[in-house]
Amino acid sequence: MSKSPATQARPLSPHLTIYKPLITMTMSIIHRITGGALYFGTLLVAFWLIAAATSEQYFDFVSWVFGSWIGRLILFGYTWALMQHLMGGIRHLIWDTGVGLEKRTASKIAWATVIASVALTVLIWVAGYMARGM
Repeated sequence: MSKSPATQARPLSPHLTIYKPLITMTMSIIHRITGGALYFGTLLVAFWLIAAATSEQYFDFVSWVFGSWIGRLILFGYTWALMQHLMGGIRHLIWDTGVGLEKRTASKIAWATVIASVALTVLIWVAGYMARGM
């Protein structure tokens, strides 16, 4: 009698540990992570708006929190997540037109999203500090 299909030895599919992490794969994962991080950052924006609408003392407290080194670090991370997610969205928009799907071009576009997100983040913060006169 032959074995039923459920009890036969099944072939093993490759595990993630044998894959070389490609930049396109990494940027896809980071795009998903930054999308989730933007939910947290939007709560910070809501926190700031509620403080602005509530009272001067509450707004001063929120400004103190956001002005501390940890607050600025979180806001810097939020800015980077926003820029990275934006650049990833533009990358996907380009791919939706059918352009840049070749392996080499897709890798170049993925690297461009990393470089652009970091550059835009730094540019935004430099412009912000210059506008404040610091």
